[in-house]
Amino acid sequence: MKINFQMMALAALVLTASACSSKSESEATTAQATQTEKPKVKLAKVSVRPVDQVAEYTATVKADVVNKIAPSTPVRIKKILVEVGDQVKKGQKLVEMDDVNSTSLKYDLDNMETEFKRLDELYKVGGVSKSNWDAMRTNLDKLRRSYANMIENTQLVSPINGIVTARNYDNGDLYGGANPVLVVEQISPVKLMVNVSENNFPKVKKGDKATIKLDVYGDEEFTGVVDLIYPTIDAATRTFPVEVKVANANQRIRPGMFARVIMNFGTADHVVVPDMAVVKQAGSGDRYVYVYENGKVSYNKVQLGRRMDTEYELLSGVDNNSQVVIAGQKALLNGMEVTVEK
Repeated sequence: MKINFQMMALAALVLTASACSSKSESEATTAQATQTEKPKVKLAKVSVRPVDQVAEYTATVKADVVNKIAPSTPVRIKKILVEVGDQVKKGQKLVEMDDVNSTSLKYDLDNMETEFKRLDELYKVGGVSKSNWDAMRTNLDKLRRSYANMIENTQLVSPINGIVTARNYDNGDLYGGANPVLVVEQISPVKLMVNVSENNFPKVKKGDKATIKLDVYGDEEFTGVVDLIYPTIDAATRTFPVEVKVANANQRIRPGMFARVIMNFGTADHVVVPDMAVVKQAGSGDRYVYVYENGKVSYNKVQLGRRMDTEYELLSGVDNNSQVVIAGQKALLNGMEVTVEK
């Protein structure tokens, strides 16, 4: 009886050992299968093609010309003839200043004009010396300039076609010089100043077209023209100023509006990839693309150019006619073997 019990215990022990051995072999086989299973990816073939070299800049709209309307000396304002928002023409009278001294000065000028005519007749027949004639002519010229200056300061006119954008005084105020009486701005055309990267300096030409978008008008586009290119580069920003003008015949664009200026610097041949191929590295701003070759993938750092709908222009990092991974990147490591899904 005791022998039978020992035999039964030995048999149980053998069965247990066999079961454990089978389990270990099964787990090893599963682990090996897991290790040899390759990640599945989808690929896209990419190539070099011409890409428009477009850059977008932000700017604030400015009037083409800004004139501050004011007399040259302190004087009382008699009457302001326009209001803010009024359209004015070149030469239009805008302000009448106090002319209390102009009447007497005009009287003196008229008298001197008459006296000079008399003296000039005498000079022609030798009745007076040339020195006397010269002295009278000099005094007459001085008086003419004084009167013209007084009239200029009592009848303030607009030097441009434009719109009144500021009024700082009322009728009867004494002009003191701190602020102009009025501000007139020419807004047909308007101008925008943008700072362009120095690597585009050889590409910008006067007369080049630019596309203008304003937030207030949504996707509506306006056409601008490069009017002025500054000749020096800012050493701190590595940019140079470019002035773009917009005709603005209907005056829908107003000074102070926020604008986006889009400039095209021609085309360049670069590799273009689907946006799904570009991977951002966690913890940095670097971008990478997995490139497939001979059953393996390499993790290539790339420099992005323009984004074009669902594609990116690459300035570097991927060769022409490469195959890039567009799906399955999460399971990949540099140099890993992969299975390509059709």
